[in-house]
Order: sequence, then C-alpha cells, then structure tokens
Amino acid sequence: MVTHIETELSNLKIDLNEMWDLVISQVKESRESLMNFDKEAANEILFKEKIVDVFELKLDRDCENIIALYNPVASDLRLTLAVIKIVLNLERIADFAKGIAKFIAKSPRESINPELLISAQVEELLTSALAMITDAKTALNNENSRMAISIFSKDSLIDQITRESNKIIGDYILKHPDEIDEALNIYTIIRKIERMGDHSNNIAEEIVFYLEAKVLRHNKAARK
Repeated sequence: MVTHIETELSNLKIDLNEMWDLVISQVKESRESLMNFDKEAANEILFKEKIVDVFELKLDRDCENIIALYNPVASDLRLTLAVIKIVLNLERIADFAKGIAKFIAKSPRESINPELLISAQVEELLTSALAMITDAKTALNNENSRMAISIFSKDSLIDQITRESNKIIGDYILKHPDEIDEALNIYTIIRKIERMGDHSNNIAEEIVFYLEAKVLRHNKAARK
C-alpha cells in the first residue's frame, strides 16, 4: 500500500523534473540565441524565466509541507532536503541563462564577433554546462551516485576552458583595443557559464547526499 508521504514525494519528483526540463531548455536556447544572435529567442528565454520562478516557489512550499506534515526520516528526509537545494541551484542556472539572453535582447548590435566566440570556445563551454545539468537530472532519476560524481570532472573541464578563454580575450583586447566592450561582454558571458557549472556541481553534491548520506561540500577528497 502506497503511503501518503510516498505519494507526496512522487509528486515532488514529477514537479522537479518539469522544472529541470525547463531549465535545460533555457540553457539550450541561450546557447542557440547567442551563437545566432537571435533576439526573438532571447526574449522567449526572458519570458520563460517567470515560469522557473513559479516552480521554485511551489517546490519550496511543497517541501516545507512534507517536512511539517509527515516528519520524514532517513532517505525521505534527505530527498526532501536535497530537493530544496537542487531547486535553488536550478533557479540560479536559469538566472545565468536569462543574463545571456538579456545581453542579446538589449544589445543595439545585430551580431557578435564570431571570431572571438569561436576562439574563446563559448559554444563548447555552453555545451559542457548543458551536459552537466542534463547528466545531473539523469543521475537523480536513476539514483546513480557514480554518474553524479562524474559531473565534478566535467566542471574541471569547464574551469580549464574558462582559464584559456580569459587569456584569449585578454590578448584580443591588447590587439583590438577598439573592441574592448564586445570582448568584455563575452568575458561576462563566460563567467556566467562557469557559474552554471558551479551550480551543477552543487546539485551533484545534493544527489550524493540523498543517495549515500555523504556530505561532499568543501571535501575534495570525498568527491574523488
């Protein structure tokens, strides 16, 4: 017989997956809108951000109700606590996608320097960030802690590409001082993508916490 808390946790996962899918689509669309400098797509991202916020508030409220009404213990409690933090990190990732879209939508330009986008590996960065977010969702749904832990190495790759890209942008500014504004805009976008990776890391930590009752935050040795 299915208990009330099992039903509530099942519904919680359904809503979490819907929010997760929306955030994944936001990141994917931010990549496409940036690479094509598509202002219409950017405005669509800005509109959908409001839906992400609605999901965040609903899921937070549902988690609070589960704790208050059912007093969950063990894995049920860990899942509820993990969802609260996962939702927070998903909302932040959506915020960074919105930041990229806002730059495109508000820009007076009709394009962005394709040479700099390519040399700074911006598309590769966004693709890697998207893979981290997608893998995290799969890891939770399949209850696969090994897959969650593998996300940390993907973040290391994003950090490495970011360091290389920062040097490329710095060199570009020295050679093209008249294009400093555009170069700095791309630098800002890269920082947003790097932060997406950081928040995906946080999500992976929460998945491991739920599945194995291990706290990996601030513990690099345990991550390995």
